[in-house]
Amino acid sequence: MNVNDKTVLLTGASGGIGQEIARVLAAAGAKLILTGRTSGRLAELKQELPGEGHIAVALDVASDEGVNELASIAEEHAVDILINNAGVNQLATHEHMSSEAISRMMTVNLCAPMILCSRLIPVLMQRPEALIVNVGSIMGSIGMAGSATYCASKFGLRGFTESLRRELADSNIRVVYFAPRMTSTSINSEQMMAMNQALGTAMDNPGEVANQLLSVISKSNCTEQYLGWPEKLFVRINAVLPGVVDRALKKQLPTVLSYAR
Repeated sequence: MNVNDKTVLLTGASGGIGQEIARVLAAAGAKLILTGRTSGRLAELKQELPGEGHIAVALDVASDEGVNELASIAEEHAVDILINNAGVNQLATHEHMSSEAISRMMTVNLCAPMILCSRLIPVLMQRPEALIVNVGSIMGSIGMAGSATYCASKFGLRGFTESLRRELADSNIRVVYFAPRMTSTSINSEQMMAMNQALGTAMDNPGEVANQLLSVISKSNCTEQYLGWPEKLFVRINAVLPGVVDRALKKQLPTVLSYAR
């Protein structure tokens, strides 16, 4: 799909990856509806984007009010592309995760995209061609210690995206699962960044991720994309030989626990 003159609804636009996605899409000629919880950051982003007709709306996609507002905006502006990018994360052993933190993460990372897709599919059906991109994670395919809830939410998002893609296979809507590896953004706490450094975990910058996403959007036959090497290999190994990955990750466990507890 060529994004020039397409209207894109982007959630999580005030975050690190979201801001870069917005910049890349605007430079390619898209009209953006930017959503996030930080109104000041959204306003600044809208101001710097090339092109005209961009909209910034501060709201919480995890609330009924937020979803209802986005559905109305999407219908009013004839959205062509929905990018579910909003997400939250927390490094902690599962026993130290509060019920509130678990609920919030599952709602933002999984339930909100599912509900938003449900509300926007009728809108997208009216377009000549349409696209849903659900931004997941490599950790939607590989369970990691210290990130059980985050992994659960992204595993769920991956399964939902696969099912929705098959459900809409005979429609005008293409459904894509896009899975970055670790990325240098504010979603990662100082604690998580320190752990990644101690483990030697490679991290991409948000601009690289955004450019990869634009490339995926432009490929009409692409339905899923995993970023990073050797992470893409580990995804395949974990699917067929999880015991191999178990043993490899167990060696990292003392370091992970020292940061996660």
